[in-house]
Amino acid sequence: MRLHSSLAAFHDRLEEVAGSGDAGRLVKEAGPLRAAVLADIRRATSALSLLPSDLQRDPTVLPTLLTIQSALPSQLDAITTLAASGDWRAVHLRLANQVRPLESLTSALVEKVDHEVGEEGAQTVLNMRLVQRRVLLIVPMAAVITLLIAGTLGLAITRSITQPLERLVEGSQALAQGNFQHRVAIGGEDQLARLGQVFNDTARRLRDLYATLQSSEDRLRLVIDTIPAHVWSARPDGSVDFINQRWLESTGLSIETGLGWAWGSVVHPDDLARFVDEWHAALEVGEPMESEARLRRADGNYRWWLIRNVPLRDELGNIVKWYGTAVDIEDRKQTEDALRRSEAYLHEAQRASQTGSWRHDFLSGVVTVSPEGLRIWGIKPEDEASVTEFFFGRMHPDDRPVVEQEYGAAVLKKADFRSDFRIVLPDGTVKNIHAIGHPTLNESGHIVEFVGTAIDITESKRAEEALRQAQADLARANRVTTMGELTASLAHEVNQPIGAAITDANTCLRWLTRDQPDLEEARAAASRMVKDGKRAGEIIGRIRVLFQKGTPEREWVDVNEVIREMIVLLHNEITHHSISVRTELARDLPRVMGDRVRLQQVMMNLIMNSIDAMKDVAGTREIGIKSQPAENEQLLVSVSDTGVGLPPKQADQIFNAFFTTKSHGTGMGLRISRSIVESHGGRLWAADNAPSGASFHLTLPIKPF
Repeated sequence: MRLHSSLAAFHDRLEEVAGSGDAGRLVKEAGPLRAAVLADIRRATSALSLLPSDLQRDPTVLPTLLTIQSALPSQLDAITTLAASGDWRAVHLRLANQVRPLESLTSALVEKVDHEVGEEGAQTVLNMRLVQRRVLLIVPMAAVITLLIAGTLGLAITRSITQPLERLVEGSQALAQGNFQHRVAIGGEDQLARLGQVFNDTARRLRDLYATLQSSEDRLRLVIDTIPAHVWSARPDGSVDFINQRWLESTGLSIETGLGWAWGSVVHPDDLARFVDEWHAALEVGEPMESEARLRRADGNYRWWLIRNVPLRDELGNIVKWYGTAVDIEDRKQTEDALRRSEAYLHEAQRASQTGSWRHDFLSGVVTVSPEGLRIWGIKPEDEASVTEFFFGRMHPDDRPVVEQEYGAAVLKKADFRSDFRIVLPDGTVKNIHAIGHPTLNESGHIVEFVGTAIDITESKRAEEALRQAQADLARANRVTTMGELTASLAHEVNQPIGAAITDANTCLRWLTRDQPDLEEARAAASRMVKDGKRAGEIIGRIRVLFQKGTPEREWVDVNEVIREMIVLLHNEITHHSISVRTELARDLPRVMGDRVRLQQVMMNLIMNSIDAMKDVAGTREIGIKSQPAENEQLLVSVSDTGVGLPPKQADQIFNAFFTTKSHGTGMGLRISRSIVESHGGRLWAADNAPSGASFHLTLPIKPF
C-alpha cells in the first residue's frame, strides 16, 4: 500500500513540475522522488521474501515489484532528457504512457495482496477449527506426509516456480532498457504461465504505442521544421525554449544563441525596442500579440516578418507555454510601399490635373470618390455623398435630365459613359465637368460597378471661350484688313449701282417732263432705279456683316450661296486682273450647320489667294470653284487657280501663322481659314494643280458638329 502511494505521489509531482516547464526543477525533484519509491519497493520485496512459503499464494507479486524497480529509473532518465531538450509534450506523453501504467501495476498489487489477506484470514479460521477437532490425528499424519512430499517433489516444485520468475525478471529488465521485442517463454496453464502471457501482450502493446508515439513525434517535428515559417515556443516568462530548423537556417545562428532572450540580436535595431515592449505587454496581460519587425538573415540582409504569439493555458487558466510563428512579408511590404507611392502619385496627379476618380458599386449602390473628387464636387465630411442622388442633385438643373438619360442609357447598354455638364456648389460656384465611365461586368455579363473620372474643365472652358473670342477678333481683323485692301474694288462695286440709279432717275425725270409724259417709260426707269438701289444696299450689307464684331452664330448655311456672294463681292477685283471664274456647283447640295460670316471669310481668303497668285502670271488666268457631296456625310469645296503654285519645299508651311510669300501679306489668312474650318468639324488642305497653279480643298460635315 505504501509503495502504491509513493508511486502515485511520484507521478503527480512529476506531472505538476512538467506543467511548469522548468527542466531544472524537474531534475532537482525527480531524484528524491525516485529514491523514495525505490526504497518502498525494496522494503516490500524484503517483506515478501521473509514470508513463509505457504503464505505466498500469488507468485506474480514479487516479479511485478522487480519489474517496477527495473523500469522506473530508465523512465525517469528518459523524462529528464526530454525535459532538458525542451520537448515537454513528449514528457507528458511518457508520464501518461510509461509511468502511469507502473502506478496501475502497484494498484493491482494492492488489490491482490488485500484479496490474499482476506482469503488467508478466512482459511486460518477454518484451519483453527479443523485443528481443534482433529489435532491428535492430523498432526502425526501431516508430519509424515509433509516429509514424504518434501522429499519427492521439493526439487521439481522449486524449479517450476523459480525458472518462470527468472524469465519474468529478465523480461522486465529488457522492457526497462526499451527492448520491446523481448518475449517471455513460460509454458503450462498455471498462474505463472498466464502472467507470462500478460507480460508478452503488454510488451507488444508498449511496442506498438511507442512506435506510434515516435512516428507522431517525427511527423510533427518534420512539419514544424518544413513549414515556410519560423516556429518557436517560450516559457511563461517569455524566454524561448524551442526554435525550429527553419529559424536556424534563416538567421544562421546556433540553437544555443536563439534560446532564452538572445534572439534579440537578429531584430533590426530600429524595431527591437518596440517589439520587446510589445512582447512584455503581451506577457503581462496574457493576451495574443501580433507585430511586424525586420529580422536579419544569414546573409546580413533584413526582411520584414509578421510575428504572432499566442498563450497555452491549463485547465485552471494559467499560462503554461507561449507558441509563436513568424511569416516573411517582405514582398507584401514592398508591394504596400509601391502601392502607397502609386496612390500618392495618383493623388498628386489628380490634384494637378483636377481629375477625380469615382466608383459606383451596383451591388450596394454606394458611390465612392477620390480626395480630388471630393474637392471638385465641394463635398464636406458631413455630406451624405455615397449615393448617386447626391451627385445628380448638384448638377445644373438644365443639365441634370440630359446626364441622367445618358448615364441610364450607358447602364442599359452596358457601354461607356461620357458627358459634359455643369455643377452648382452650395456657395453658388458653377463648374464645368467632363465625366467618363466604364462598366465592369461579372462572368454572367451583369454590371458589377461603374468606374470613371470627373475632370474639372472650368478653366479650360474659360480658356476655350477666350480662345474663341481671340480667334473671332483675329478673324475680324483679317476681314477688316482684307476689306481695306479691297477698298477701291468695293467702292467701284458700290458706285456702279448708285451711278446706274442716278442715270435711271434722270431718265425718269425726262420722261415725266415731256409735253406728253410717258408714264410707262418713267415707270420702267423708276423700277431700274429701285433695283440698282437694292443692289447697292445688298453690297453695303455684305460689307457691314464682314466688318461686324460679335460672337459666332450657328445656322443652316447654303455653301453654294456663300460662294456666289463672294464672287459678286470680289467681282471688280476679279475683272480688274482679267481673271475668269468657272464654277461647278452641285445641285441640291445639303446645307451645313455653321457661322455664315466666318464661312464667307474662308471663301474670300481662298479666292483672294488665287487672285494674288495670278496677278503677275502671263497667259490664262482662271479660278475654278467646285462644290460636291463627299464621303462620310460631308461636302467638298475646291478652289483652284492657274497661278504660281505652292512655294517649293515650303508647301507644308503655308498654314503656319505668319508664314507668307506676299510682300504685303500678314501670314494669317490661311491659318485663320484652317481654324474656322476645323471649328466646324471639317478639314482644309492644299495641293499643286496640274499643269500649273494650286488648289485648296475643304470639307464640312453635313450633320451638326
